[in-house]
Amino acid sequence: MWLSLRAVVPLIVKALTYDEKRGACSLGSNVRDAACYVCWAFARAYESNELKPYVNQIASALVIATVFDRNVTCRKAASAAFQENVGRQGTFPHGIDILTAADYFTVGNLNNCYLTISVYIAGFEEYTKPLIDHLVAMKVNHWDGAIRELATKALHNLTVRTPEYMANTVLPQLLPMATGKDLHGRHGAILACAEITHALYELATQNNSSGTDFLSSDTIEGLKNIHQKLSDRKQYRGFGGELMRPAVCVLIEKLSLSKMPFKGDPVISGWQWLIDDSLKNLHLFSSGARRGIQDAAVAALAALCRQYYQVEPGVADAEMQDQLVSQYLSALESPEVLTRCGCALALGSLPPFMIHGKLQQILPGLQATCKVVQKEESLTEARRDAATAMSQVCVAVGVCARGSPDRVLCEDNIRPVYEALLGCMNDYSTDSRGDVGAWVRAAAMSSLMDVTLLVVASAPELLSSDLVQRMMCCLAQQAAEKIDRYRAHAGTVFLRLLHSTDPAVPHIPHREELLSIFPPETGNSLNWNAASQAFPHITQLLRLHQYQYHTLLGLTVSVGGLTESTVRYSSQSLFEYLKGIQQDVTVLQQFGDTLLSIFRDNLRNDRVSVPLLKMVDQILANGCFDLFASEESHPFCVELLSLCKEEIKKSKDVQKLLSSIAVFCGMVQFQGDVRKKVLVQLLMLLCHSFPVIRKTTASQVYEMLLTYDDVIDDDQVLADVMASLSDTNWESDIATVRTHRNQLCDWLGVPRPTLIAKGGDKL
Repeated sequence: MWLSLRAVVPLIVKALTYDEKRGACSLGSNVRDAACYVCWAFARAYESNELKPYVNQIASALVIATVFDRNVTCRKAASAAFQENVGRQGTFPHGIDILTAADYFTVGNLNNCYLTISVYIAGFEEYTKPLIDHLVAMKVNHWDGAIRELATKALHNLTVRTPEYMANTVLPQLLPMATGKDLHGRHGAILACAEITHALYELATQNNSSGTDFLSSDTIEGLKNIHQKLSDRKQYRGFGGELMRPAVCVLIEKLSLSKMPFKGDPVISGWQWLIDDSLKNLHLFSSGARRGIQDAAVAALAALCRQYYQVEPGVADAEMQDQLVSQYLSALESPEVLTRCGCALALGSLPPFMIHGKLQQILPGLQATCKVVQKEESLTEARRDAATAMSQVCVAVGVCARGSPDRVLCEDNIRPVYEALLGCMNDYSTDSRGDVGAWVRAAAMSSLMDVTLLVVASAPELLSSDLVQRMMCCLAQQAAEKIDRYRAHAGTVFLRLLHSTDPAVPHIPHREELLSIFPPETGNSLNWNAASQAFPHITQLLRLHQYQYHTLLGLTVSVGGLTESTVRYSSQSLFEYLKGIQQDVTVLQQFGDTLLSIFRDNLRNDRVSVPLLKMVDQILANGCFDLFASEESHPFCVELLSLCKEEIKKSKDVQKLLSSIAVFCGMVQFQGDVRKKVLVQLLMLLCHSFPVIRKTTASQVYEMLLTYDDVIDDDQVLADVMASLSDTNWESDIATVRTHRNQLCDWLGVPRPTLIAKGGDKL
């Protein structure tokens, strides 16, 4: 029996880590799961004295599988097997302590296993080196990139358990792998070298010693040479380059943070070349790799500048400052959108000493990139990242009311920053991906919050009342719009600024009324993503004069939108507000004027005008303008009709025309000359060149006559009109249809439209 265990245990231990990649899949999870079951069976089949010689082997292998296996079922199986052995054998080292931290349910989260549980278990000497050795041997070169990255972060966290072993044994093992032939091994080893080096530096700093105390001169030289070896072999190109570039950028960042003694060394210019080349050629990489490369390069640039481009604390190397700022500013005019993105974020990542003396160049450059230019409408991502970078630059340099505009945010340069960000709030660019302008608006909202809180903390007098009013109104508009994610973001920013008390944001219009609508506790309880919760609150802003226009503008696209839940809750909240003002002519008139202003300002802007027509149809159908209907030729009715006519003039948009038909039918309730002109419009649409418009118009006019029985007084005429509308084939040729339409004109007492062009009528 002992001989059989001696033969079997090594095989089972090996099976617990078996993993082989075949094509796009991996083999091994079934083998590892079965091996866990065998270990579970050992606990029941053998006495503790029989298993004792193999306890450390089995325990280490099960712990490794419990915390580092890629497959959750294998991690849980290993945890169950470990628990069975602890319970039945009682000889597994620190078994109860480990089970408490790594029970069956806790190991379900992979990040938690790698970054937290493994560190706790490594605190027990028997498991420290086996865990580290497994990561180096099996996970740093794993075929799954996510596992490689987790393994390197785990090595960072595990360094504290045995720093000497990491420095003297693990790093020398990893350095050859970092420049080896295996792509996955290179990628993982470079990241691991970066993480371990940084962890050793942090330990040394805690002990008030130099960051290089743990490292030998050979190790430091090996770390420095990684970039040059990869560059000489042209390993930054192609698919492999998509892994090497972000990995080496992470290495640059971590070595810079670790204050490696490379100042003045040629490797610094090599590192800078890699960062710049990566940012300027993002469009050459696959879409899945771009964001990772960009983020890594930007982070590396910030760390590199802080460590190697200061001639003395707070003073930049003037030559490098000029070079970097000028090249990134010129790249903001590149025809490649991703180049603009990378260089905008690079400017945003620069430390304060690299910006001092250049602020009056950097801010205007970013502000120009934020603007929507007719030939550059497609550069949405660049506008988004420029808006983000602008706030990063402002936060980096700080605020001083009387300071130099070339060094800090002050009274001379704050307004253009706000103007640019507020301009971004009106970016509604669309392409095949949908409302891509929402990315810019979201970035602008975050930037406005960051800059405002920064200014309020240092120099609140810089914030003028008009800027704060425009900002809060724009946020209110976004908080009333239809896309849940961006509505939630706007609502969160709005409440953050409203509830800021240390100190408070000055000049917020209607602050007291807003606090009654949004008391401080709503900051945590209100779910802006839920239309049922958001709209009852945001609609209350309609009663606040300075917010009414923007709130109604945001509600327009929600009430007239397509998403059923958004339409239901937004319209329900709007009608509750309108119901409450029915007896107040002044307030209702003000609401009507605001509605007309929005229509006028967005004439032929289909993003607003089409949903606005749908919203007006609902408002008319619900009798919300009955006060206006009772007065003959009320100015609101006249203006609304005029705007509707102008909106559909020469339009070929079927949805817009269908919406206008419903509005015209609803406007028949208005008395006097308005009703007659509305009927003319409807009769003209009965001869529209699109058959679907003619048919829909006839159907809706029929329903309208049933609803409003005072349109035709004579019962016989009414019967004839209804018969003609229902019996005529309105999809037949125009000549036939026109005859029936003209007869309807005669019955209704309105002049017949005259033909002015093929298929068109005009009075």
